Amino acid sequence: MSELLTLDDYKTLAAKIRLPELAFINGEFCAAASGKTFATTNPATGEVLANIAACGPEDVDRAVVAARDAFEDGRWSKLHPEKRKEVLLKLCQLIEANRHELAVMESLDSGKPIADCENIDIPEFIHTLSWHAETIDKIYDQTAPVGEGAMAMIVREPIGVVGAVLPWNFPLLMLAWKISPCLAAGCSMVLKPAAQTTLTALRIAELAAEAGLPAGVLNMVTGSGSQVGEPIGRHMDIDMVTFTGSTATGRRFLNYSAESNLKKVVLELGGKNPCIVLDDAEDIERVAQQVCAAAFWNMGENCSAGSRLIVQSGIKQQLLERVCHYAKDWTVGDPLDPQNALGAMIDKGHFAKVASYLDLAAEKGYQVLTGGKTIDGIFIQPTIVDGVSNEDTIAREEIFGPILSVITVDSFEEAIKVANDTEYGLAASVFTSNARKSLIAARAIRAGTVTVNCFGEGDVTTPFGGYKQSGFGGRDKSIHAHDQYTELKTIWVDLNQPA
Repeated sequence: MSELLTLDDYKTLAAKIRLPELAFINGEFCAAASGKTFATTNPATGEVLANIAACGPEDVDRAVVAARDAFEDGRWSKLHPEKRKEVLLKLCQLIEANRHELAVMESLDSGKPIADCENIDIPEFIHTLSWHAETIDKIYDQTAPVGEGAMAMIVREPIGVVGAVLPWNFPLLMLAWKISPCLAAGCSMVLKPAAQTTLTALRIAELAAEAGLPAGVLNMVTGSGSQVGEPIGRHMDIDMVTFTGSTATGRRFLNYSAESNLKKVVLELGGKNPCIVLDDAEDIERVAQQVCAAAFWNMGENCSAGSRLIVQSGIKQQLLERVCHYAKDWTVGDPLDPQNALGAMIDKGHFAKVASYLDLAAEKGYQVLTGGKTIDGIFIQPTIVDGVSNEDTIAREEIFGPILSVITVDSFEEAIKVANDTEYGLAASVFTSNARKSLIAARAIRAGTVTVNCFGEGDVTTPFGGYKQSGFGGRDKSIHAHDQYTELKTIWVDLNQPA
């Protein structure tokens, strides 16, 4: 774990940091063509942090031209694999050297707890980038068994210019998941950070240039979804789009592709993820801690959050007692205070949405076991709601906040049925001491990641993405992520001699 500073140290650093405000196109910071800006604010305080370039379609065009020129002339795409690796590993070193600054920027801009930024987001960024960098000169292509008369080679080539549209809940980590395999594959990028969280993406672009990434390879176009995201999705000279965010927005990118150049689209979307605890689960203390982590980590603003606790009746009372106990450890408050585990909701609009589910819980007469209150109009207590049916709104919709719904079942079979009764299929967890049941559950649950006796998303070596309406077209992380930024080409050589 990273060495944490004190609250006073973080506040001092926050007061001194130079916050970026301009887009980053063709290796340079630049204003939007229109000259317009938009404010990015600290969710916890409402303070305006910076006025960011509000880019539009003209700026997207400029970035795509820069990315295309960089790709076609080979300054990155044709650079020796070892040289590309050196640049990305140098970027890892620069991120490590600036980790406290990046962590503070991330916390100020997103409301995330500083301890998570320091101990999870920054180290995982570095690990993800270095892992994909190391694949560059270690992935071999193939030959096909075509007999003595020919030679058939199957080779990977970078797909070209990639558009990436990022979410606001994990600004740095999702940036790493996108740029690491994409740049490792040799592509050029036009990337749109979420409008709410642009600061760290711009700083990473600056550090990438310092590390030696050629101009035009990584472009950051800041602004709204309508003015930047949609033009990326519709652009005729972008070869692929990768998007993480809501299912509703993801659908639009499929439409944009169909209506433009049939660009490849990879979507990582929403989730309403089950956390199953069976009667035979062991070590209830640890199970309860994992249930809380699944529900409350990152303020519940997490696509893979375990927001549906499906608990077998025989263990329910014992488990809920311990879950409520450990929920008290998830303290809420100033995100820059290393003692706090939960920060602010991303903005007032999202706060109101999440708070509306607390109102719904009161209206429906659910039993609120702990939490259930808001603080200062932007913070929400970790909340556990019992007496929920899987048919209820609170169990069907992705809340994206720290609210855990408890659903009681009587059997293993019922638990699996309830787990799968959702339009989503991103992640799931199952807790049991029966190895056979754990494997049956893992195979039966229709989700892209199923963890057994823990909550998590695997690691950088394992693919992440969803079934059903939780994903489309590919996966983040692992070698599979690297491959999705490449095209496969067959090269057939006739070895027969002329008569």
